[in-house]
Amino acid sequence: MKMFAVFTVCLSVVVLASAQADQKLKNCNEVRTAYSSKGFNVNDVPNKGVHGDHLKVCPQGFSCCTLEMEEKLSQQSRTDLKAPVHQLSSNLQNTFTQRHRHFDQFFRELLNNAEKSLNDMFVRTYGLMYVKNAELFEQFFRDLRRYYSHGSSAVNLDDMLAEFWTELLERMFRLVNVQYEFGDSYMECVSRHMEQLKPFGDVPRKLRLQLTRSFIAVRTFTRGLALMPEVVGKVSTVSASPSCVRAAMKMYYCPYCTGQVALKPCKNYCLNVMRGCLANQADLDTEWNNFLDAMLGLAERLEGPFNFESVMDPIDVKISDAIMNMQENSMQVSQKVFQGCGQPKPNMAFRTRRSPKDSGFPGRFRPYSPDARPTTAAGTSLDRLLTDVKKKLKHAKKFWSTLPDTVCVGDRIANGDECWNGTAKSRYESVVMGNGLANQVSNPDVEVDITKPDMVIRRQIAVLKEMTSWLKAAYTGTDISFVNEDAGSGEESGSGCDSPSCDSDGDIYFSTPAPVTPRILRDMNNQPSSGTRLTPCSLALAVAALLLALLTLHTR
Repeated sequence: MKMFAVFTVCLSVVVLASAQADQKLKNCNEVRTAYSSKGFNVNDVPNKGVHGDHLKVCPQGFSCCTLEMEEKLSQQSRTDLKAPVHQLSSNLQNTFTQRHRHFDQFFRELLNNAEKSLNDMFVRTYGLMYVKNAELFEQFFRDLRRYYSHGSSAVNLDDMLAEFWTELLERMFRLVNVQYEFGDSYMECVSRHMEQLKPFGDVPRKLRLQLTRSFIAVRTFTRGLALMPEVVGKVSTVSASPSCVRAAMKMYYCPYCTGQVALKPCKNYCLNVMRGCLANQADLDTEWNNFLDAMLGLAERLEGPFNFESVMDPIDVKISDAIMNMQENSMQVSQKVFQGCGQPKPNMAFRTRRSPKDSGFPGRFRPYSPDARPTTAAGTSLDRLLTDVKKKLKHAKKFWSTLPDTVCVGDRIANGDECWNGTAKSRYESVVMGNGLANQVSNPDVEVDITKPDMVIRRQIAVLKEMTSWLKAAYTGTDISFVNEDAGSGEESGSGCDSPSCDSDGDIYFSTPAPVTPRILRDMNNQPSSGTRLTPCSLALAVAALLLALLTLHTR
């Protein structure tokens, strides 16, 4: 009797639960409310459950969905699938768009401040002599800006700096020797002796090292910051495949059809759907992380030996020291030039007898004091900018491989067993797939063709790989031309050296390229030209051919 009573109670509970579920299907009011909240016509929803044989995605029992509703909810699924990915990607894009803008503004303002500081101080120190030669320094800063904007395809830093010091030497040599006349050929001789004379001391060599490697690092780092939003933008706009939209529809909206509008998908179910849908994006992760590591490495260089700010702030002092070195040693420099290039002709227009010191640059630049450092550019400092951007770069690592885990959180999923598993409200039993295209071969919830990788994403993988190589080169002080910018030649600027024949510059971060021997065309009577030289064998063959031609004509 007791057993019969227990059986009766259990049966009553089952019948009651079944009746409640049937009641929900008979009454689709909750579905009508949820469906209309998505912006759809409430009249699409039947008043009570209908047989679902017509449905293509959701379970085909009694349902609150029609085929038209399923199609509309499929389109909504595409939007719902894209929304969290778009939001996360947009946040990442905005973060690095802002950082790129801050860095770019800082570097440009630092250049402007350095030029203004040099101009103001040189006007006070050297007066009219500087004003008359100011265009040389203006061109110097114009070339630095052009390199920063366009790279080695526009300006070769080594050549530009060499030309600057050569031109400065020629102008100063005339100023300290105004009692003589110098023609172009004489000044060319002066320039050829520059390396032996070292009229500016060691300043040109040191400044070349500092400027070259810091500008290469700055330009490459800024380009890397600009590339990140571009890559994120292109990758995040990759459209979902039909099988992915179908899986999203089944996960998000098939509970509607069963009358369970508040039911959320199981976490592992959501992970499998998202890992299948974002399989191509996850394959970007390896090169993305390599790129971020290279950016972080270059950031450390910018904090230390390649610090752009510490090079540009006192550049006026460094150039002034070089000028003063030339002025103080002008007598010795002039004598060595006269010995090597010959005694120049006296300047007949020179009426007043003046000493070389009086005729040259009149003043000495005041000693540089760190307390007199100009206001930092863009209201900040390089150290502050780098500290901030390094945190953001570290945070961006593994962004693509963790995207499914970032999406399948919070109110988008239900923890525990009271969740939607794709067919009913129950535990999700399938194994969670790994990240990446190759791991989706057995994905139970999304059909993924692992033989057809997305070409947009593959292209971005190649772009990141190339940029990483530029960053690694910049880490060693070497400039690799940006071949896709300004129709660059693809040649290196000469700031680095891969050849074992290159001489060491005594600096562990920088190497100097081997000197290029100029090609000289000589008189043909003395030396062969750069053209093809005939060997004795070739000459004999030519004579034989001529004789053969003459014999042929004779026989005719």
